[in-house]
Amino acid sequence: MLALATPQDVLGHVGQELGQSEWLTVTQEMIDRFAEATGDHQWIHVDVERARREMPGGKTIAHGYLTLSLIPRLRPQLIQVTGARRGINYGCNKVRFPAPVPSGSRVRLRGKLLAAEATADGAVRMIVELTMEVEGNTRSAMVVETISLVYG
Repeated sequence: MLALATPQDVLGHVGQELGQSEWLTVTQEMIDRFAEATGDHQWIHVDVERARREMPGGKTIAHGYLTLSLIPRLRPQLIQVTGARRGINYGCNKVRFPAPVPSGSRVRLRGKLLAAEATADGAVRMIVELTMEVEGNTRSAMVVETISLVYG
C-alpha cells in the first residue's frame, strides 16, 4: 500500500505499482442484494438452478457493475492519503469486464498510479489503473482507469 501524508505527495509516485488488496469472496447474497438495488435480475446473476444447468462452470456470475462497485471497499488497501480533507470520485475511463466473477469466487484489486497533477482549486487529480483479479483465473474480471480529486 502507498501511504502518503498529503495530496501533493502523490505527485512523486506516478508510474508506481500500488500492490494488491486482500482477497474478498463474492457471495450469492452480495449478487442478489445488488440485483435488488439496481433492478437487474437477469437470470445469469440470480437464478442459481438455471445457472447450474446452463452457465459455463455451473454458477451464477456477478454483475459487471457489482465488480466495479467493489472499488470503494478495496481501493483504500492500495493507497491512502492521511492528510486529505476529502476525496471525490471524478469518473472512469476505459471500463472493461474481460472475464466473469463466478459466485463464491475470491477477487482482489491491483493498482497502478498512472498520472497525477495539481489542479487550480488546490486538489490533486489522480488517474489510477485498477485491475480486479479472480483467484485462479489468468484473465482479469475488470480493468478501469479511475479519476479522483484529493483535497488537502
